Amino acid sequence: MSVELLTLLFFGSLLLFVMLGTPLAFVLGGISVVFLYFEMGQIGFYLLASKMWESMSNPTLMAIPLFVYMAILLEKSGVANDLYEMMHVWWGGLRGGLAIGTVLICVIFAAMSGISGAAVVTMGTIALPKMLERGYDKRLALGAINAGGGWGILIPPSILMVLYSLLTEVSVGRLFAAGVGPGLTLFVLVSIYIGVRCWFQPHMGPALPKEERAGWGPKLRSLRAVILPILIVTIVLGAIFGGFATPTEAAAIGVFGALFATTVNRQLNWTVIHEAAIATIKLTALIMWILFAAHAFSTAYTALGASSLISNLMSFIPGGKWGALAFMLLVLFLFGMVLDPVGIMLITLPVFLPVVEASGFDPIWFGILFIIMMEVGYMTPPFGFNLFYLKGVAPPGVSMGDIYASVVPYVIVTLVGVLLIILFPDIALFLPNFFYGG
Repeated sequence: MSVELLTLLFFGSLLLFVMLGTPLAFVLGGISVVFLYFEMGQIGFYLLASKMWESMSNPTLMAIPLFVYMAILLEKSGVANDLYEMMHVWWGGLRGGLAIGTVLICVIFAAMSGISGAAVVTMGTIALPKMLERGYDKRLALGAINAGGGWGILIPPSILMVLYSLLTEVSVGRLFAAGVGPGLTLFVLVSIYIGVRCWFQPHMGPALPKEERAGWGPKLRSLRAVILPILIVTIVLGAIFGGFATPTEAAAIGVFGALFATTVNRQLNWTVIHEAAIATIKLTALIMWILFAAHAFSTAYTALGASSLISNLMSFIPGGKWGALAFMLLVLFLFGMVLDPVGIMLITLPVFLPVVEASGFDPIWFGILFIIMMEVGYMTPPFGFNLFYLKGVAPPGVSMGDIYASVVPYVIVTLVGVLLIILFPDIALFLPNFFYGG
């Protein structure tokens, strides 16, 4: 049977069972085992077992439950409330200041957590009602939280980056370093958009009345709120970039920092520890099963002759390697509307990586573009996760239509950021080259 027909059957079966609602890990693993058996016979089972054993012995895997546990503890620690009060007194006097301050908190939360939903849920609960009470445009406020919340998978530490590193065998430390510049770039672009729009349309984000603005005393006292977050971020990322600890060891340090922050804020008790542990076990088990399925999928598709098919396919795409890059980003954008980011990673990376290598692109640089497109997937309808997180915590007057409409300008701003990173690769590559060498 030709590789083209095998590919059609392979992906057709995959999409069929996904659309039927079968869990992704079982779809990927089951279909891969079936096709491997018919292509290679019983030896395919031994090959899969070898791949899974190799994956299980990777020490980087230990970073995943640790980062998840750290994120959940920080969400329950009360740090976000203190950060919002600080942002309110410093930024509230500017047009659009509360929205800009909210995305700044999302940056800080992203640098502490490593997952997307934490910042969306927290800011949707704390910041959104306050902005709406102050007369902020509903869609401006919703979009700011939606966009900023997605940075949890881009600004290190990032669980999705750990998975990308495991699947592509690139350095997770270099990948973490590469996420800092693009994350700050997107923050600047989103802040400029909010500031410019509110300057020309003051009703979109009115400034606090002068009588409600805080003086220098409250402002300086509010800065105490950033001490713990900055300490956690500095210790975790400093340990990684400085070469003092591996990402796994730094994740353990981060858990200790999260426990300390929860203790300082008097939120630490047995219930919090227990709930965070149970949530971590559930999420980690899900990730592990998906990771095993990813190895099965990659092995099966390679055995079916993926390399020759991809080479032939890419020869028909105009524009050479840049045309191929544009095509891959378009596929990621479209997949982001209907699939979860981990699923997209598992389906596309085995196909895209040979193209990236053949085109001479830096896999770290491409990884950052990939992660940003996954971030776009979190915020685009109809199935972006952040949309549903936000709906779950939004006030009663906010409809799903409002949330869908709010993302459009922020998606455009994010795609402008992708273009800047393509035109100026050093936005992503400067820090990894600085810390780890060119």
